[in-house]
Amino acid sequence: MAGSLGSKYYDIFLDYSIQLEHRKKGNIMNPLRFRLLEAIHENGSLKQAAEKCGISYRKAWDSIREGEKALGFSLVETHRGGSEGGKSELTRDGVSLVQAHRALREEFDRAIYRITKNFFHSLNEAEEQEGIDQ
Repeated sequence: MAGSLGSKYYDIFLDYSIQLEHRKKGNIMNPLRFRLLEAIHENGSLKQAAEKCGISYRKAWDSIREGEKALGFSLVETHRGGSEGGKSELTRDGVSLVQAHRALREEFDRAIYRITKNFFHSLNEAEEQEGIDQ
């Protein structure tokens, strides 16, 4: 929450996303692709990752492939089924990307929390000052 109870900023929050852009190709890693990679890493299944992200298996597969094509390297390895079923796992590059993104997100979260707290604090002070001046 960004303001005290009753403040006009009480229900306002700051949200942000991290995405990787290529100089010529544009967006190559967006929040959905990062969530898919995280879910594949956790579940070992592209199908389960797609379900967790609320998208179809086809959309998940296409999204991963588009990211790999833009990056120029593989992120996910798939292994066909058999009696135990198939599995998907991240490549070394995929694991590195997920870990680096997670660390970056945590660092951004800490910084943005501090910055946002200061931002809304100054807005709330201005709102309180307005109330005093009236």
